[in-house]
Amino acid sequence: MRGARFGLFLAVMLGATMARAQNPAAHGQSTYGAAGCGLGSMIFGDQKGMIQVLASTTNGTVGSQTFGITSGTSNCGEAGFSSSAAKTFIEGNREALAKDAARGSGETITTLASVAGCKDAKAVGAVLQKRFTQLFPGEKAPATEVSQNVIKELRGDSSLACRNIG
Repeated sequence: MRGARFGLFLAVMLGATMARAQNPAAHGQSTYGAAGCGLGSMIFGDQKGMIQVLASTTNGTVGSQTFGITSGTSNCGEAGFSSSAAKTFIEGNREALAKDAARGSGETITTLASVAGCKDAKAVGAVLQKRFTQLFPGEKAPATEVSQNVIKELRGDSSLACRNIG
């Protein structure tokens, strides 16, 4: 049993090392995938597929995403945000965003507000909570529909001042 754990650990570390070698973010070029910025993005970059689950888990486990957004480190500087970053973030974090939007606060709202360049995450949370049923029409709604709804809302509310929404 102990040997199996070590083997799994070794496989994960080898995969992370190989991913890091192919990752532009590891070399100072701000890119990230659906998991958003943070340590996970620095290790795994914008690789497609299930690797983003591992990147998200890495971000959540060590809390690097929140710290990175606050401090501008861990691949979370504004230079890394493009107009499509909010769409990618919403689609990749749809379930967590829906839970936070229902409450009106949480880490995914803080991250979305930062990625979208909004001036106040609390105001974003209040808007998402107020318009929850329109923005998140149901579990079966496609992620693209949810992201379009949220982006349209953020873009349409000038008081939020979201400058990175394309």
